[in-house]
Amino acid sequence: MGSPILDKQMQVSFLKQRLNMFLETLDSINPEDTDLDDIDRLIAMVDDLEAKVQEFKYRE
Repeated sequence: MGSPILDKQMQVSFLKQRLNMFLETLDSINPEDTDLDDIDRLIAMVDDLEAKVQEFKYRE
């Protein structure tokens, strides 16, 4: 793991990058070929993003 991101602008940039990765993943999924594992991975990505938002929210 890297060092903690303390700068608010860098935190926002990081979150934007992660959100874009999620959106790209979502766009690349073919609904007809999607299985439960794919949905679980998407949920995990959202959970990780939410955890990072909370972490940044309480970081000084």
